[in-house]
Amino acid sequence: MKYTKLGNSDLNVSRICMGCMGFGDAARGQHSWTVDEEHSREIIRRGLELGVNFYDTAIAYQSGTSEQYLGRALRDFAKRDDVIVATKFLPRTQDEIENGVSGRRHIENMIDTSLRNLGMDHVDLYIYHIWDWQTPIHDILDGLNHVVKAGKARYIGISNCFAWQVAKANALAEREGFAGFVSVQGHYNLIFREEEREMVPFCEEENIALTPYSALASGRLSRKPGEDSKRAQEDNYAKFKYDATSAQDGVIIGRVAEVAEKHGATMTEVSLAWLLTKVTSPVVGATKLRHIEGAAKAVDLVLTDEEIAYLEAPYMPHPLAGVMAQNKPANARKKQVWSTGDQKIGG
Repeated sequence: MKYTKLGNSDLNVSRICMGCMGFGDAARGQHSWTVDEEHSREIIRRGLELGVNFYDTAIAYQSGTSEQYLGRALRDFAKRDDVIVATKFLPRTQDEIENGVSGRRHIENMIDTSLRNLGMDHVDLYIYHIWDWQTPIHDILDGLNHVVKAGKARYIGISNCFAWQVAKANALAEREGFAGFVSVQGHYNLIFREEEREMVPFCEEENIALTPYSALASGRLSRKPGEDSKRAQEDNYAKFKYDATSAQDGVIIGRVAEVAEKHGATMTEVSLAWLLTKVTSPVVGATKLRHIEGAAKAVDLVLTDEEIAYLEAPYMPHPLAGVMAQNKPANARKKQVWSTGDQKIGG
């Protein structure tokens, strides 16, 4: 495994971040395809053996059970100071807004719940999961700054946002003396490259780490068309993100298979090797041991400039998909798929 600094922080992270959205109680959340605690522990342990020290979860994943599974596994298999743990918080709910819960109080309730789930006294990276159109960014930054000052998070990051939002937030943070965002977790992979328009060059200029999610396009970049999996059958949200562009994406997926065969590698390795030329540490989900093993191998696979150009050439612009397509000011009051589920938030 190879390691690198996470943007402007002092965190040394593995070039692969294990995404933990696939871990959790399948009966208690958005996804029916998540794996149970026994299998989650096996995958986390294998990741540690392979040198993965960076783990990403969220309070929204399966009513907090993803955080719980991860926390228990890391306590049993690793020393706390040897791993980098990231989790995320959601926007205020309508009930909170109507009951006068401030942005700062909301964040305190969220971090306290996540730390309880994880069984930890702090996280290394606390991520603003989805832009909250109903809460001023000053209130969000103030709340996050208090979390950092209290020692509950070492650094803060942001996910599912536009470059202008990161620029606005970090300029405000600098002016107010608040902690600023050191990482961006956006939707970025070989078949969805819209982050390259503004976010990638902006983050390169500002030394903000890129830790993209959907690194393998919910498995589409790791298997040939027609190959099936439980997630492929049941992940309706991934279908919402990718099915509309499947024909044009299929050309790229075919080229990934070609390059993989040439190298005697897997499609996972090739897809991630390409992404590793662009970003700090992609968030790679794993529901089987071979998923994390393939991800770890990708770190050592070097693609030629010609291969990179061959993989990139068929790409065509895509409309926004997933959270970025749904989370608009006009939809701020509407019920969305993301939630904290049935867990008790706060004290």
